[in-house]
Amino acid sequence: MAMSVSSLGRNGVHDYILVRASALVLAAYGIFLLAYIFSMQQIAYQDWIGLFKHPLMKIGTLLALLSLLVHAWIGTWQVLTDYVKSPRLRSLLQFVCILILFVYVALGNMIIWSV
Repeated sequence: MAMSVSSLGRNGVHDYILVRASALVLAAYGIFLLAYIFSMQQIAYQDWIGLFKHPLMKIGTLLALLSLLVHAWIGTWQVLTDYVKSPRLRSLLQFVCILILFVYVALGNMIIWSV
Protein backbone atom coordinates (compact mmCIF):
# COMPACT_ATOMS: atom_id res chain seq x y z
CA MET A 1 0.00 0.00 0.00
CA ALA A 2 1.48 3.33 -1.07
CA MET A 3 1.17 6.21 1.36
CA SER A 4 1.45 9.88 0.60
CA VAL A 5 4.09 11.61 2.68
CA SER A 6 2.24 14.90 2.47
CA SER A 7 -1.01 13.65 3.99
CA LEU A 8 -1.44 14.59 7.63
CA GLY A 9 -3.21 11.44 8.74
CA ARG A 10 -2.27 7.80 8.38
CA ASN A 11 -5.21 7.19 6.05
CA GLY A 12 -8.45 8.73 4.81
CA VAL A 13 -10.39 7.80 7.93
CA HIS A 14 -7.76 9.43 10.15
CA ASP A 15 -7.87 12.60 8.02
CA TYR A 16 -11.68 12.56 8.19
CA ILE A 17 -11.59 12.36 12.00
CA LEU A 18 -8.95 15.12 12.24
CA VAL A 19 -11.01 17.44 10.03
CA ARG A 20 -14.19 16.82 12.03
CA ALA A 21 -12.42 17.23 15.38
CA SER A 22 -10.71 20.44 14.28
CA ALA A 23 -14.04 21.75 12.97
CA LEU A 24 -15.63 21.10 16.38
CA VAL A 25 -12.82 22.96 18.16
CA LEU A 26 -13.14 25.91 15.76
CA ALA A 27 -16.93 25.95 16.11
CA ALA A 28 -16.74 25.91 19.93
CA TYR A 29 -14.15 28.70 19.91
CA GLY A 30 -16.24 30.77 17.50
CA ILE A 31 -19.42 30.26 19.53
CA PHE A 32 -17.59 31.27 22.71
CA LEU A 33 -16.30 34.48 21.09
CA LEU A 34 -19.73 35.32 19.69
CA ALA A 35 -21.33 34.72 23.09
CA TYR A 36 -18.71 36.97 24.70
CA ILE A 37 -19.29 39.73 22.12
CA PHE A 38 -23.07 39.61 22.44
CA SER A 39 -23.01 39.43 26.24
CA MET A 40 -21.13 42.73 26.53
CA GLN A 41 -22.83 46.10 26.13
CA GLN A 42 -19.69 47.70 24.80
CA ILE A 43 -16.32 46.09 24.31
CA ALA A 44 -13.28 48.22 24.96
CA TYR A 45 -9.66 47.41 24.28
CA GLN A 46 -9.11 46.66 27.97
CA ASP A 47 -11.93 44.08 27.87
CA TRP A 48 -10.19 42.21 25.05
CA ILE A 49 -6.85 42.39 26.85
CA GLY A 50 -8.49 41.06 30.01
CA LEU A 51 -10.09 38.20 28.12
CA PHE A 52 -6.91 37.16 26.32
CA LYS A 53 -4.69 37.51 29.41
CA HIS A 54 -6.46 34.60 31.06
CA PRO A 55 -4.39 31.38 30.72
CA LEU A 56 -7.41 29.29 29.69
CA MET A 57 -8.18 31.73 26.88
CA LYS A 58 -4.57 31.60 25.72
CA ILE A 59 -4.66 27.81 25.66
CA GLY A 60 -8.05 27.79 23.92
CA THR A 61 -6.83 30.26 21.31
CA LEU A 62 -3.70 28.22 20.72
CA LEU A 63 -5.82 25.08 20.38
CA ALA A 64 -8.07 26.86 17.88
CA LEU A 65 -5.02 28.07 15.95
CA LEU A 66 -3.57 24.55 15.78
CA SER A 67 -6.99 23.21 14.77
CA LEU A 68 -7.07 25.78 11.99
CA LEU A 69 -3.64 24.55 10.84
CA VAL A 70 -4.81 20.92 10.74
CA HIS A 71 -8.11 21.78 9.07
CA ALA A 72 -6.52 24.02 6.45
CA TRP A 73 -3.71 21.60 5.64
CA ILE A 74 -5.96 18.57 5.13
CA GLY A 75 -8.37 20.58 2.98
CA THR A 76 -5.55 22.09 0.94
CA TRP A 77 -3.88 18.70 0.51
CA GLN A 78 -7.15 17.18 -0.73
CA VAL A 79 -7.79 19.98 -3.22
CA LEU A 80 -4.22 19.95 -4.54
CA THR A 81 -4.21 16.16 -4.83
CA ASP A 82 -7.50 16.18 -6.74
CA TYR A 83 -6.90 19.11 -9.09
CA VAL A 84 -3.15 19.60 -9.60
CA LYS A 85 -1.92 16.68 -11.69
CA SER A 86 1.72 17.75 -12.08
CA PRO A 87 3.70 16.23 -9.18
CA ARG A 88 6.29 19.02 -9.24
CA LEU A 89 3.73 21.82 -9.22
CA ARG A 90 1.68 20.06 -6.53
CA SER A 91 4.78 19.62 -4.35
CA LEU A 92 5.70 23.27 -4.79
CA LEU A 93 2.18 24.43 -3.91
CA GLN A 94 2.09 22.12 -0.90
CA PHE A 95 5.44 23.47 0.30
CA VAL A 96 4.21 27.06 -0.05
CA CYS A 97 1.00 26.22 1.83
CA ILE A 98 2.92 24.49 4.63
CA LEU A 99 5.26 27.45 4.91
CA ILE A 100 2.38 29.94 5.08
CA LEU A 101 0.51 27.85 7.67
CA PHE A 102 3.54 27.47 9.93
CA VAL A 103 4.35 31.18 9.73
CA TYR A 104 0.71 31.88 10.59
CA VAL A 105 0.86 29.59 13.63
CA ALA A 106 4.25 30.94 14.75
CA LEU A 107 3.07 34.55 14.56
CA GLY A 108 -0.23 33.66 16.24
CA ASN A 109 1.65 31.90 19.03
CA MET A 110 3.87 34.94 19.58
CA ILE A 111 0.84 37.22 19.67
CA ILE A 112 -1.13 34.97 22.05
CA TRP A 113 1.66 34.69 24.62
CA SER A 114 2.73 38.35 24.40
CA VAL A 115 -0.57 39.62 25.80
